[in-house]
Amino acid sequence: MTSSRLNPDNIGETTPLLHSDSNVEAQFLTNRTTPLPKAQIAVLCLVRMCDPIAFTQIFPFVNEFIAYLHVTDDPSQIGYFSGLVESTFAVSQLLFIYQTARLSDKLGRRPVIMMGTLGVALSTMYFGVSNSMLNLLICRCISGVFAGTASVVHTVLGEITDATNQAEAFPLYGLVWPIGSIIGPLIGGTFSTPATKFTLFEKTIFERHPYFLPCFVAGLISISGFMMAYFLLNETLPSKQRSGTKKFHASQNTDAREATLTSPSARELLSYPILKSLSISGAALEVNATSFGVLFVLFCYSPIEAGGLAFPPSTIGYSLALAGVIAGAAQVFLMPVLLRRFEAAYIYNISMAAWPITFLILPTLNMIARRGLDESTHQLDTCSLAALWVGLGIVLALSRIGGIAFSASMILVRNNVPKASYLGSANGLVQTSMCFSRCISAAFASSVFALSDRYNILGGYFWALLHASIALVGCSLARNISRNSRRMLVAPQSTLQPK
Repeated sequence: MTSSRLNPDNIGETTPLLHSDSNVEAQFLTNRTTPLPKAQIAVLCLVRMCDPIAFTQIFPFVNEFIAYLHVTDDPSQIGYFSGLVESTFAVSQLLFIYQTARLSDKLGRRPVIMMGTLGVALSTMYFGVSNSMLNLLICRCISGVFAGTASVVHTVLGEITDATNQAEAFPLYGLVWPIGSIIGPLIGGTFSTPATKFTLFEKTIFERHPYFLPCFVAGLISISGFMMAYFLLNETLPSKQRSGTKKFHASQNTDAREATLTSPSARELLSYPILKSLSISGAALEVNATSFGVLFVLFCYSPIEAGGLAFPPSTIGYSLALAGVIAGAAQVFLMPVLLRRFEAAYIYNISMAAWPITFLILPTLNMIARRGLDESTHQLDTCSLAALWVGLGIVLALSRIGGIAFSASMILVRNNVPKASYLGSANGLVQTSMCFSRCISAAFASSVFALSDRYNILGGYFWALLHASIALVGCSLARNISRNSRRMLVAPQSTLQPK
């Protein structure tokens, strides 16, 4: 076998499991690095960035939007409804993401990505003109269906890179969500209720629908992403490539040349230990990330007396933008260094360990705000305000370190997929497990937050302790990835076979 001729000392987690091509062997023996397809990676990143912008731009104003629609007269219940809005998105994405990945194996990556990007654009614009809770749920449902293309984008990245250049490619791709999460909240916080900020928008549709402008701007960005995909994105599915692009694909992913693309069932994929571990742990990771996203916004929005920070939408937007800056810095400066020095499974486990600490620090910020609050002016004193923002920076930094696990997960799927033809479906499976967690975690987190406040459980901080405990369970599940990944690399003949 080809793999038997490789030097065992050079075999690591980034070594491809399939060595059927002599060029791959030569590449590793000579330590050559495949040149990055920079133009295609740039296009892929710009197209992918449309999703986080459209997704996160509602965060600064979604609670205020629900209050504006008079869905409930009880402010403490707003968290239930905002969680319901996010859960609707996740449920619809869950139902379609794996099927979307399999559809891309038949129709091609490019048309599926274009269809999803356009669908997200239109549903995002519709969200801004919604005049009832039902309309909010409908458009978030549509968005979730078309956002199922995320796994297809991951697959394209895996198909145009290999193990020798992924340490450069995946951190660049990892910048997409942080940058999008900077732009999105800034759009939402800046352009919501524009008629109250700029006289230009008075007596216009933007006054009748005060949350339409940020949705319209985000929708236009998604439409531009659709245009970029149409004109610039190359097809990477071998069976759908034109003769002029087959050479490009083969030069970037040798494994694909030998693959006859078939779509395996979910049961077959789960029979591989590493894919099963990545799916289960991915669900735990998504619980942490989604819960933090929901809880952080609710925590910032809620009055100080109710256990929050009483931030206006614009400040919430700036806070989320700060989180994006931190995440971007981690991807650019930290991730490449980590990938060159440590296995992806080790990075994944370290990232998961940051989540329990993140949740436990949040209540201390409310304690700082309570202590520094001037009852007469309802303002914080200078020292308390400074301490509060330092604490926010620490919390957001820890949460972004925890988010590095998403990039590590993509690398682990790419490197440990049993067959090159399984890459699209494997990404779809892992993303499906994450979507399943997203379905329940948003509503669960917001409900726990509301219950903690209403019944003053543990001083109103029960939500933090509960989610820290859940994050600890996630840390335990992440250990299986290291065990299974090592087994597959050390004894590939025994562990690459389905169990």
